[in-house]
Amino acid sequence: MLRPRIIPCLLIKNNGLVKTVKFANPKYVGDPINAVKIFNEKEVDELIVSDIDASVYNKEPDYARIRNLAAECRMPLCYGGGVKTVEQVERIISLGVEKVAVSSAAVDNPELIAGMSAVVGSQSVVVVMDVKKGKNGKYEIWTHNGGRATGKCPVAFAKLMESLGAGEVVVNSIDNDGVMKGYDMSLARMIRESITLPLTVLGGAGSLKDIGELIDAFGIVGAAAGSLFVFKGVYRAVLINYPSRVEKDALAAQAHRLD
Repeated sequence: MLRPRIIPCLLIKNNGLVKTVKFANPKYVGDPINAVKIFNEKEVDELIVSDIDASVYNKEPDYARIRNLAAECRMPLCYGGGVKTVEQVERIISLGVEKVAVSSAAVDNPELIAGMSAVVGSQSVVVVMDVKKGKNGKYEIWTHNGGRATGKCPVAFAKLMESLGAGEVVVNSIDNDGVMKGYDMSLARMIRESITLPLTVLGGAGSLKDIGELIDAFGIVGAAAGSLFVFKGVYRAVLINYPSRVEKDALAAQAHRLD
């Protein structure tokens, strides 16, 4: 039975695990490997790890780090950051990673997605769209940690990525990142209605209620979050946490009520 996926998203900067608010002010929250070990114990559905410095500083993916993360993970791992060639995707997959996330490179060269999918399979190619709403009320994709506007409409771009062979789309709300007041449901709906690919929504989850609302609205969907799984309480004390099996089963039941 297909189930919604509840996915912690870990951000790496300067070899440390950090959390941002609206893509700014990264706060150090610990060691990535230690976080993975704890998530192993909590039997998470999947894990997204992203090096937020790589594309900004035009750095090659850190293959030693990727190898260490993949060796430690007992759940499917999606890795992103600095990926811009087919050869890099092949190498990352060879290290034991199940999925590779591509963002700015897909914007700069959309046909790259077709090449990646042809080599490693569409199921291993994930396109991440970091999206911000402009003063005119229109959504736009931004790259390089929200530092570069692209002028691209996320709906049109998601459709293009599907046509070129992407296996999944992650839509990440820059405006909601780290705010912990709920997902941008309007943005999620726009993307869900435009493509048939598996969709993961990121940015804004502050409680299991927020995840439940996302699942209520869209059924079988990836519900990703960062702050929710690394902070506890109003003072945002660092504590790695994740829903219990009972809580996950209840959320899965919500998804299947839509069928």
